[in-house]
Order: sequence, then C-alpha cells, then structure tokens
Amino acid sequence: MSQPARAIAPSHPQLEQAKEHLRALIGFDTVSKNPNRPLIEHMAVHFRKLGAEITLLPDESGQKVNLVARFGPEDQPGVVLSGHTDVVPANEETWLTPPFSMDERDGRLYGRGACDMKGFAACVMAAAPAFAAADLKRPLYLCFSYDEEVGCLGAPDIARHLAALPVPPEFAIIGEPSDMKLVTGQKGKIAMRATVTGTSGHSSFSPRHVNAVEYAGRVLQLITERAAAYETEGPFDGEFTVPHATLLATMISGGVATNVTPDHCTFTFELRSIGENDPEGEMAALIESAGEINAEMQARAPGCGIAFSRIFAYPAMNDARNSAGFRALSDLMPEYGGKVSYGSEGGVFEQIGGIPSVIVGPGSIEQAHKPNEFVEISQIEDCLEFLEELTVRLSEA
Repeated sequence: MSQPARAIAPSHPQLEQAKEHLRALIGFDTVSKNPNRPLIEHMAVHFRKLGAEITLLPDESGQKVNLVARFGPEDQPGVVLSGHTDVVPANEETWLTPPFSMDERDGRLYGRGACDMKGFAACVMAAAPAFAAADLKRPLYLCFSYDEEVGCLGAPDIARHLAALPVPPEFAIIGEPSDMKLVTGQKGKIAMRATVTGTSGHSSFSPRHVNAVEYAGRVLQLITERAAAYETEGPFDGEFTVPHATLLATMISGGVATNVTPDHCTFTFELRSIGENDPEGEMAALIESAGEINAEMQARAPGCGIAFSRIFAYPAMNDARNSAGFRALSDLMPEYGGKVSYGSEGGVFEQIGGIPSVIVGPGSIEQAHKPNEFVEISQIEDCLEFLEELTVRLSEA
C-alpha cells in the first residue's frame, strides 16, 4: 500500500520577490571603498513608485548616500527598519560562485552581503507593497545607510534627521543577522591608532637610541593589564557571550632591519564596551596612563614620543525592553537571542536619535564576512512573516 504524500508547507507569497530583490542588491558592488549611490537610487525608485516619501542624505562627495523612506502618517510616533548597504571585500579565492552574483542552491542564497545585510533589505523591499497598501496608523521609516562596516559613518546623519522630525520614531529594529532572534544589546567600540616615534641607528649602539618598538611594547603591556582587569573586575553583563568589555591590540608594524634600532612603530587597538562602561572616560584614562612612558621618551631625545589618534567609534546599544516602543510590539518579537559583541547601528539610533533599538534580522553572523556567504531561504521567509505581522500591528487603531 502506497504511503500518502507528505504535505509541503507553502512558501511565503513574497518569497520570490524577495529573492529577486536580493539578486539585484547583491549585484551592486558596495564594498565600503566604493560608492553606494547606484544601489540607493535603485531602492529609492522602488519605494517611490509605491508612494513612499523619500529623503536622501548624501555625504560631502555625493557618492555615499543614506536613504529614508516613509510609509504612513508623519504625525504619529513610528517604527524604524534599519539596514546598511555596504559590504566587506570579497577577494578570497575560495568563493565557489562569483560573490556579486546571487546563487541559489541547497535551500540557501549565496553572495556577498546575502546575510550581512542585503537579505534584510531584500525582505523590506518585498514587503513594501504591503506597507503601501495597508492603512498604517503609525509610520514605518525604512532607513538604509552607507559605510557601517568601516565605523557606522552614515547612520549618525539618519539618526539626527529622524530626531529632528516633528514626531520622531519611538522604536528601531536593526536587521543585522540574528537568526531572526531578538537581540537586546550590542557592544560599543572605539578603534585607536598609536604612533611611536624614536631614534634610529646601528643596533650595536642601541643604548644611545630611543627604541620605538620597545616603548610600544610598554604601552601594549598597559593595554594587556587593563584588559585583564575588565576580565576579573567587570562590570559584567551575563547576557553577552563575553560578559565584559574587551581591550586588545590588533595590528602592529615597526622597524626596517634586524641591525637597525627602530625609530618608528605603529599599532592599532580597540575597546569593545558594554552599556555599564564609560568607554570615553576609560580610553582617556588608558592614554593618560601612558603619559609617563611618553615623558621618558621626550626626555631622552627631542621629537620622540607617543601620539594617539582615533580611527572610528560607535556606541553600545542598551536594552530597550523597558521602552514604550518595545512594549507596544513585544508580543510580535521572536525568540530571545541574548546580546551580541558585534557592532550595529542600534547604539547610534539610541544615543544620537534617542530611539530605543533592538536587532532582529535574517541570517547568521557566523556566515558574515566569509567566502561563500549565504542566508537560509527559511530565514528570509521568517523575516517576511515578521514584517507582515508588524504591518498588521501598525495598521490597528
């Protein structure tokens, strides 16, 4: 006797549109060093045709652009759906298919940015006709930025624009890859560069010289000691996988030859902080602690010393679960996924725009920034369902 055929769950009605949008978005090479304007204009055309109010916020060059598209009334507090349009480079030789051409296989969609985070953008584009058709009582702000991957450079302009509206949004959902789980915290980051200047000469006369590499090592020891203090003294937040701030050196370069005392050394280091930290104050205290080393170098020879410069920084995202915006949508939120150490624009919206934020997005951070990056099709469907439920909620009186 033959077995009855197993029922196959129907796919979400917007899935094919989401795939096509993702195919188009991946096709734009928006590595952070490149302009993102062509992609932004592509998205703006789509939203404008559906009746959205469009605002473009370019940088000074005009080649990097933020997009804000509003559906629904402007006189009510709304919800932000936020994503970035830039991606990291895709130079690895281990890509099985061209990284800027979407490939579908084995239930996955492959391509640079598939999960980080063009998959979310594609879902928003696929859901936009429903946003337009709904009788929204509260607005949706679709916000897409430039240069998140190199320091959240575009998002501050979006946050300032939203904060200046007559009725600013009261809640933001950041579509970073979270396996479609609710993430309520994200660490902040300050990235720094130290430039150490000494004097050079034949290494056989090294006592007469100011060895930049050795003095850099003494500063690095301060960084190591401060990092150990974070690990043992906190502050702590057990909802993070690493439940405290981290501080470490990441790159170093110095010297010219094995028989020359090095007169220069540069290194980069980063502080990743949780909400309970005072990152600006703690970074300032670390730099001040290097003052004695700097003074010693200056006393030995004119022009020697240590110069610190900031590469970029973005703030931590704090827990929004006590905010009015979150409480209004709490029953729509997916399974709780904790807090994450990777960066997002959530802290920017919170601190600059005053907009409490969470992270909910398709894909896994484990696939981000890797060759053969992919997003599971099932995650795209889950995101589309989430956006559908959000649309219904914002249409209720």
